[in-house]
Amino acid sequence: VYDVSVVWDNVIPSMVEIDTKYVTSYRFFGRTYEEEGEGHGTGIIIAQGDELFLVTNHHVVDGATTIQIKFVDGSTAPAEVKGTDAEADIAVLSVEFSDVPQETLETIRVATIGDSDELASGEMVIAIGNAAGHGQSLTVGYVSALDREVTIEGVSMNLIQTDAAINPGNSGGALLNSKGELIGINNAKLVASDVEGVGYSIPVSKVVSLINQLMNREEIKYKDSAMLGIV
Repeated sequence: VYDVSVVWDNVIPSMVEIDTKYVTSYRFFGRTYEEEGEGHGTGIIIAQGDELFLVTNHHVVDGATTIQIKFVDGSTAPAEVKGTDAEADIAVLSVEFSDVPQETLETIRVATIGDSDELASGEMVIAIGNAAGHGQSLTVGYVSALDREVTIEGVSMNLIQTDAAINPGNSGGALLNSKGELIGINNAKLVASDVEGVGYSIPVSKVVSLINQLMNREEIKYKDSAMLGIV
């Protein structure tokens, strides 16, 4: 078990802040108007090939007109959606190496993937993300439950439940074990006046193969996903 500050030092070069812009259309007195908005999230450097690949949540980049990445050293670069799966709430982004300064390439690193199937309830976990869009921050907690069935916008998912604080902007960020290995991708929290410390994370072992597919795949919207259709 490493000191949490050591985990931070080792993992933060793998984390990026994501800033998005999007356009919302609405009608008022029979006329259509457009309003520009912005969103914030987190990404994890997952692989390097001909491009730099990042993983985040689908809902972080859904509908975005522009996506801007900020690396650990403060440099920025544009990113494009390489592939998404709305049902799994996973998206892979790509960044051209030509858009990343050489000094940044020497600073960043690819995250180390752990095995979420080996997690146990009560195990310490660390969440890192761009909370509230204010920059990367760290929270510490424990695995509260495994394989927790949660329905988000009509889609049922089996997630890791944790009491490590997950806040807006943490979406797409890392849930780490005490060795600094990526074991979850943070994507939701339970919000209610009488609820505290209920956050959720996608088990990384369940989506590794999907992430690999999305690196070479176009967007798959939930409504376009295959279904058996037997009733």
